[in-house]
Amino acid sequence: MHPDSQYRLRLLKDLVCIFVTPAAVLSTGLRLANVRLGILVAPAYVLCTFAWVCGTSLYFDSINRREAQRLGARPIPQVVGKWPGNVDILLRMLKTIPTSYYGSFYLSLFEEYHSTTLNLKLLWRDMIITMDSEHSKYILSTGFSHFWRGRRQKERFETFLGEGIFNRDDQVWKTHRALARPFFARDRITDFETFEKYTHKTLTLMSSLSSAHKPIEVQDLYARFTLDAASEFLFGQPMDTLSGKLPVAGQTRLSAKGSATEDDFGSFAQAFEAVQTIVTVRARRGYFWPVWELPGDEALPHVAIISRWLEPVVQRALANKSDMKSAGLTSSVGQGTFLEYLADQTEDPKVIQDQLLNILLASRDTTATLLTYATYFLAEHPEVLTRLRAEVIEHCGTNKPPTFENIKAMRYLRAVINETLRLFPPVPLNTRESRSEPCVFPKSDRTYAESEQPLYVPANTLIMTVSFLQHRNPALWGPDADVFDPDRWLDARLSRFTANPLMYTPFSAGPRICIGQNYALNEASCFLARLLQQFDSIILATDAQPAESLPPPEWKRGTGRQAVEKIWPGAALTAYIKGGLWVRFMKVEEH
Repeated sequence: MHPDSQYRLRLLKDLVCIFVTPAAVLSTGLRLANVRLGILVAPAYVLCTFAWVCGTSLYFDSINRREAQRLGARPIPQVVGKWPGNVDILLRMLKTIPTSYYGSFYLSLFEEYHSTTLNLKLLWRDMIITMDSEHSKYILSTGFSHFWRGRRQKERFETFLGEGIFNRDDQVWKTHRALARPFFARDRITDFETFEKYTHKTLTLMSSLSSAHKPIEVQDLYARFTLDAASEFLFGQPMDTLSGKLPVAGQTRLSAKGSATEDDFGSFAQAFEAVQTIVTVRARRGYFWPVWELPGDEALPHVAIISRWLEPVVQRALANKSDMKSAGLTSSVGQGTFLEYLADQTEDPKVIQDQLLNILLASRDTTATLLTYATYFLAEHPEVLTRLRAEVIEHCGTNKPPTFENIKAMRYLRAVINETLRLFPPVPLNTRESRSEPCVFPKSDRTYAESEQPLYVPANTLIMTVSFLQHRNPALWGPDADVFDPDRWLDARLSRFTANPLMYTPFSAGPRICIGQNYALNEASCFLARLLQQFDSIILATDAQPAESLPPPEWKRGTGRQAVEKIWPGAALTAYIKGGLWVRFMKVEEH
């Protein structure tokens, strides 16, 4: 069944349950009582529908309370709005999140209710959010079998990610993961030739722009760098986006996540970003998001643009497979590309394209996000840049490409990367769904009386783990949790992490931990090392930053990083900086 039909069918069933069933009950009741309401029938129907929705919600709440008692647990603290169904909370969330500092809406609720795990109970449906490391650990790792991506998440992602690894569960997911794992084995990810090739091309562009004293939009540039490197790694040929038109300060308009260029790659990038934003908005709208898309699936036009880029690549791979088969030749994991290996497993172009798109999303966005925020922090903390550059030169000299051994030896480089990932994890919010049986969360991060019961998790419930807030929780990281300080990974403060490793989950955790995390870390490490060999100063180009992407003045009256941030952090599946990140680089000889 087409995904568009799936969510429409689900919505139809829900609407029948909510609106048709109460009408049938009311009509039957009036007929049996031989009562005619006349002009009052419409308000009676509205009241009956409202009573039906509230009644069914109360019924399921009572079942959950009994189940919680049976399991020796208590319900998760519930957010209580002023309107029925917490409609006011939903509307405030939809209005506030796009215009506020990322995570601040959820943080305000956690602080108001003095809890690190809450039930938003939107439109009478359970929706759990947590910034609790013990609860996140249970969801992602120790209690993995109790959770899955779930039907609702697959529904939201189906048009975009389809049959790919990020949109499947159980045996299908295991098969996808087993297929992809050989391409991220140690002997492949530590081969830095591809990284060096595209790092050199990127730095050449940066050097040319810097020599002309032009600001550079590095978020866009890093996305091109990672996309070209990933496409060669996956397809055997680059998409060559680094040769395209780059953003120009004062002339380039904003895209959904950064800068929009008016060329072929610009259309692909904008579609790639727009569909991620659509999926994110669907999650905020909750269980009834299809109501907003009754005229049609909003993601389809953007997916069509993405497909125009990927379909020729897939067709060439299938044609090559046919030619090799005719010649009696075969490829192996060690010899071929990921695309060729996929073509060996199936001849279904849709399955191959979905798998490629899933891996391409992770390969491009995670590393590009890391490099973007690392550059931001190096610009904001010149003392960190100076110290890191000294370490790079000590181990790699001023011109030698870093090796795997060099990367392992540069402890401060890894500390800078870890600290960047802590404050701005590439995937700042993760979504899971509890399975058909309820379960119980373990003891919370928050200290409470031993007599207090653990929290009960209802079956078939949406759960969001907010690693962005978990990584900044003072209860876990100390009173300086909002401060960028790479030394916390090198001094006595490291004991906090070693005692509780899963309080830090930039690449998720447990069985679904990102299999490409070493690829991303090595690629970012190589690039930063080469960047600092060439440049010794980075300055934020706030004059080039689009005015509508600058932090609002009221942020300065906030708390934590919100009060000091020079950029506008955002997230749509992966983190980004609104309007991109415009900076100026200075070469050593220019001083």
